Amino acid sequence: MPQAYVRRSAPDEVPPRWDLLDWARAEDRDELLRLLHSGDSVSVQHGGEPLLGRVPGPRHGGSMTAMSSTMGMTADLLGVLDLRRGQRVLDVGTGAAVTAGVLCFVCGDAGVVTLDIDPHVGAAARARLAELRYRPVVVTGDGMAGCPGGAPFDEIFVSGAQFDRIFVSFAVSRVPPALVAQLAPGGRALMTVGTSSPSWPGLAVITKTATGEVVAELRAVESGHRGGVGFDRLFLSAGFRERIAAGGGRWTQRSRLVPPADTDRGMWLALDHLYPGLVRHFGADGLTIGAPGCGSWMRARPVGRRRWEVTVDGPRDIWAEIHDVAARWRAAGSPHTYRLQIDAGGAQRVTTSCDTLAWSLPDPSRTSGDAQ
Repeated sequence: MPQAYVRRSAPDEVPPRWDLLDWARAEDRDELLRLLHSGDSVSVQHGGEPLLGRVPGPRHGGSMTAMSSTMGMTADLLGVLDLRRGQRVLDVGTGAAVTAGVLCFVCGDAGVVTLDIDPHVGAAARARLAELRYRPVVVTGDGMAGCPGGAPFDEIFVSGAQFDRIFVSFAVSRVPPALVAQLAPGGRALMTVGTSSPSWPGLAVITKTATGEVVAELRAVESGHRGGVGFDRLFLSAGFRERIAAGGGRWTQRSRLVPPADTDRGMWLALDHLYPGLVRHFGADGLTIGAPGCGSWMRARPVGRRRWEVTVDGPRDIWAEIHDVAARWRAAGSPHTYRLQIDAGGAQRVTTSCDTLAWSLPDPSRTSGDAQ
């Protein structure tokens, strides 16, 4: 990444301000190195711009449209992927091409395809990977459709061969059937499955047996990829956060009910799907969650040993929703990993040993879904 953006504005400042740092400028090098090795995600594209031939300097307004994900998370996921030399690998969502570079290094570039919807991202990946003497197939297209075969994929698809590994670097609301179809027997695919909330992601791990049977699970994880193109995300605005901090709410009471721990990720993942539309304010004291769609919120603060002061506002009782799911989650054995059933007909359902804790992943081609 010879260029990357650093944010100069405060989180809620409008319009946002960034500087494009460039390794070619000596005055940028120290800050660029700190940014690249910070452990955080790194933004590399502003407003869909071409990445090659850019002039460094300030940018105002707009938004970042491509990035390199958090390096620690990427390394952990590639470890789960269990890469081997000679495997055919599909990298969906090229971004800064860091993942594609690792795939080329481990597996050999002859079997790697990296796919992104933005042609500017692909052009930069092709040029920068070539500088490392890697020449994977770089494709512009819809990541949800994957690579169905044919030119320019003939060098990858030999006698109907498919991918041994598929890595998706953006969040999806359900597993794309096309990617399952393109997974080879004995293969494995990874992707973040989430809702409109950024707070509680799940990691879908899909394998295909030697006989072609699809076996999948949904793991509750601490962090995941951000949504791709067309994936709308909820957020708590500065004004909403201020109202929660200062508001008296619809009611306030003392409770001996203990909020689920942050590490009870399986519970929070279930809450996200069974009671959608919630966003946690991780910077607040105690437990603070809002529902931007209807303006509901709840706040729980410790006021003594095993006693909490709970305030709720809006039409939804989020505190009750949390404990409803927590009870069902404990009855199911407090799982952090769920079974993910992917039917040939397109239905995708998350299940546990307890019938009262299950839900379906949304299918945009259908008008109704269910959760229980």
